[in-house]
Order: sequence, then C-alpha cells, then structure tokens
Amino acid sequence: MGQKLYVGNLAFNATDDELRDFFSPMGEVESVRIIRDRETGRSRGFGFVEMKSDDAARQAIEQLDGKEFKGRPLRISEARSREGEGGGGGGGGGGFRRGHGGGGHRR
Repeated sequence: MGQKLYVGNLAFNATDDELRDFFSPMGEVESVRIIRDRETGRSRGFGFVEMKSDDAARQAIEQLDGKEFKGRPLRISEARSREGEGGGGGGGGGGFRRGHGGGGHRR
C-alpha cells in the first residue's frame, strides 16, 4: 500500500482529476479524494492523495508543498492515521460533560 498525503488549501473548484494530474509527475498516483461537504457537495478545501511509493510521496511533499495550484499555494504533508483521531471524540464529550455540570454549588 502507498503513502497517503494530506493536501490542504485547495481551490474550491479543484477536481479529483486535476489533482491527480498535478501529482502524477512525482510518480504513480493510487487514489485522489477531495473532501466535500455532505449537504452541499462543495469542496471543503482539502483532500488526500495516495502515492504508490514512499519515494513518490516524499518527492511530492518536497517539490509540491507551497506550489501554486489553481491560484492557491498547496499545503502538503503526510496524512495522519485515523487511529490517532479517535481520541478527539472522547475529548469533545468531556467538554460537554464539564459544561453540563459546570456552575457547581458554590456559596
């Protein structure tokens, strides 16, 4: 399996195919997915590109990070795994509980 890259600061009118074409000179692109809003279908301004090899991914980060794509400088980095994101939901719940029991019984 290849190396997944996070691609931020995407132009809202960018397409998966355009992003694939932009990354192809770095090596074989396995998949491209621009994240879209569920309600409107509009791009959320970021996405993921999976390169077939680690070398291609490294080259893409080195050569394309900060490069202009459709009028905006891209931000490219290694994507974090979803496993690390799991704890965020629990923390959000903790915030709710604190707010719920908040005012306390001070005199």
